[in-house]
Amino acid sequence: MGAYKEKFKEKADAAAAEIRELLKEHGSKTIGEVTLAQVYQGMRGITGLVSETSLLDAYEGIRFRGYTIPELQVSLPKAKGGSEPLPEGLFHLMLFDDLPTEHDVNEMTAKWQRRSHVPTHVFNTIDALPLSTHPMTMFVVGVMALQTESNFTKEYAKGMNKKDYWEFAFDDAMDLISRLPRIAAYVYRRKYKNNEHIQPNGLLDWAGNFAHMLGYEDEGFKELMRLYMTIHADHEGGNVSAHTTHLVGSALSDPYLSFAAGMNGLAGPLHGLANQEVIKWIYEMREQLGTDVPTSEQIAKYVQETLSAGKVVPGYGHAVLRKTDPRFTAQMEFGKKHMPDDPLCLTVWNVYETVPPILKSLGKIKNPWPNVDAHSGALLVHYGMTEYEFYTVLFAVSRALGVMASLIWDRALNFPIERPKSVTTQLVKKWLKGEDEIWGE
Repeated sequence: MGAYKEKFKEKADAAAAEIRELLKEHGSKTIGEVTLAQVYQGMRGITGLVSETSLLDAYEGIRFRGYTIPELQVSLPKAKGGSEPLPEGLFHLMLFDDLPTEHDVNEMTAKWQRRSHVPTHVFNTIDALPLSTHPMTMFVVGVMALQTESNFTKEYAKGMNKKDYWEFAFDDAMDLISRLPRIAAYVYRRKYKNNEHIQPNGLLDWAGNFAHMLGYEDEGFKELMRLYMTIHADHEGGNVSAHTTHLVGSALSDPYLSFAAGMNGLAGPLHGLANQEVIKWIYEMREQLGTDVPTSEQIAKYVQETLSAGKVVPGYGHAVLRKTDPRFTAQMEFGKKHMPDDPLCLTVWNVYETVPPILKSLGKIKNPWPNVDAHSGALLVHYGMTEYEFYTVLFAVSRALGVMASLIWDRALNFPIERPKSVTTQLVKKWLKGEDEIWGE
């Protein structure tokens, strides 16, 4: 790890110096204004934190260190004989702000393989839960049990200089990422496959080995996992899972505690559960229509009925994006390459042709286009993963790449504890009357 840490420290020192200069010269400048509606309605659109790993562009989609998903599909190294980007390469990019070479990616894979041992007590802790437990609960409990291995916590208890925080956060992040596929696969095999577990294959890359431990040896599924883990890895810093990880980490909670907190946010139906909602909606539509591949006319009628009932079309719309999510497009291209005649995928593509014009006609929706959740479930179902509740666990394993890279940078840049000001409605009323002010240190 020596060379890796030295390379990161050089990057971090330069970035810290640049930020100091920015704040020295421009620290008093105002960024935008906050409306009362934003205060009450989820702080939507308020610029309030820095996350270096990615940025969400309304028209280009997510940019990882400035690169779009189509650019990374070309530029990131691939597995031997494969065509999808390796997640190790994306993590390297987010961590170092450098496009990785094939050697860099192979080295990252090797480092994760060496760190991937999961202590027995983690499995015992998961086994203590009833089989009826939701897989995300099992997964997060496993992460919490793994927290006993935290280097950051042990070193902090001994007493360490804050300039060294990043180094032990770095170690914890690398350990955590390397072990998550084993924990997630254990949850899957325990809950759905009669507790019949599969040992890791040290010759495979991170995502390929994850597919293997889940029990899927099809090369197409391994490729899907490489793509899935890459495109779900990060989505700038303000979404619930990323922001929660950052927030909890700002209290100097170690990466295990911070990640577990973030994943409890991901488990919510307004965040990571959306992909299973899409599949549920499509199955209900096909059952009601009595066909596996409904026509555009049938879909249009069903969508109108869905909207008239005051419901939404799952997988469509996004708080920031104003065009088709490039993550959706990447998955659609994968589907057309690997499963062009799959009935479920054909339905997803027909919905894509049908829904946006209907939503546009309503005149109220800023983004009628599909997001990443509109497609991912259909690809998983094709390869036999029909356990929809588990999809969020896949999302969680992937999201570790972005939030851990970001958390390492938080500690390297010595970002302070996050503590925004809150107000009461009573104070708001006084402020509106001119009787008081809304501000605070």
